[in-house]
Amino acid sequence: MTSFPRPALELRNLRTEFRIGGRWYPAVRNVSVSLMPNETLAVVGESGSGKSVTALSILRLLPHAGARIQGGEVLFEGQDLVTLSERDMSTIRGNSIAMIFQEPMTSLNPTMTVGDQIAEAILIHRGGSRMEAKAEALRLLDEVKIPSPKSRLDEYPHQFSGGMRQRVMIAMALACHPRVLLADEPTTALDVTIQAQVLSQLEELKQAYGMSMLFITHNLGVVAQIADRVAVMYAGEIVELATVDALFARPMHPYTAALLRAMPRADRANESLEPIPGSVPVLSAVPTGCAYAPRCPFKDRSCTELHPELVSSGDPGHMVRCPVRPVGGAH
Repeated sequence: MTSFPRPALELRNLRTEFRIGGRWYPAVRNVSVSLMPNETLAVVGESGSGKSVTALSILRLLPHAGARIQGGEVLFEGQDLVTLSERDMSTIRGNSIAMIFQEPMTSLNPTMTVGDQIAEAILIHRGGSRMEAKAEALRLLDEVKIPSPKSRLDEYPHQFSGGMRQRVMIAMALACHPRVLLADEPTTALDVTIQAQVLSQLEELKQAYGMSMLFITHNLGVVAQIADRVAVMYAGEIVELATVDALFARPMHPYTAALLRAMPRADRANESLEPIPGSVPVLSAVPTGCAYAPRCPFKDRSCTELHPELVSSGDPGHMVRCPVRPVGGAH
């Protein structure tokens, strides 16, 4: 009998809601997905699809007023993080599960040196002396390829470029050797050359540390470079889940196919890009049937009446939430 490895992180029917005008509306709608050991799972979709809210829900970093996890489980090493006390949760954040945020300038403390900020995370979770923590901070800056790390250890975030600040954030995330890394669009504000360097470095460090990584992005080019599997999100739910090769070769959901057609590619003229008409629905106005139906050229009557389930497409490991026939190969 073959035994399969336990997921490093597993979401089961996660539902996160926001309060708008006195009513609660779901921003993440019954999301179920597993992140396997040493795997990179990319979560893609337009702004407003629920990607970042999913990551913030995992670490319970949602604002206390106006947001709540209404249902589901977040399983990490046999524990449901949703039910943990805040004290127990604080021992997991930054230690067992770390997060890299989109804009490091708003995440780093401008009044503390980068060395002290990295050392603080080490002291909180691993203990030891401040001298040992600063030595480890220096090692981490060198590991993420900060030039002249010894002289930069005592500099402040504003003295670093955007790419270097993002490397500092990566160093902080790795300070306690996390088993799961949540990366929320960590390369969005960087130019393409620095972006490629950061992505390559994240992959190297993931292998070196044996981490699992949940990588949130709206850039399908990044997905092709870094991911093992891809979860496509729309209006708070997963509409397609597949290996990266299968998703690019044969997208099954009309939304996935539309994202791929809108992606710039070196092998075709920019004039051939097809924008997706319309926009992601606001939380208070998500359609009762398929959320993508108002923008979908393939919709029929059933799409507006029935809410589709996420089911197997027929290909192993390839799941799709679409009541019409797959549209594969549309890019």
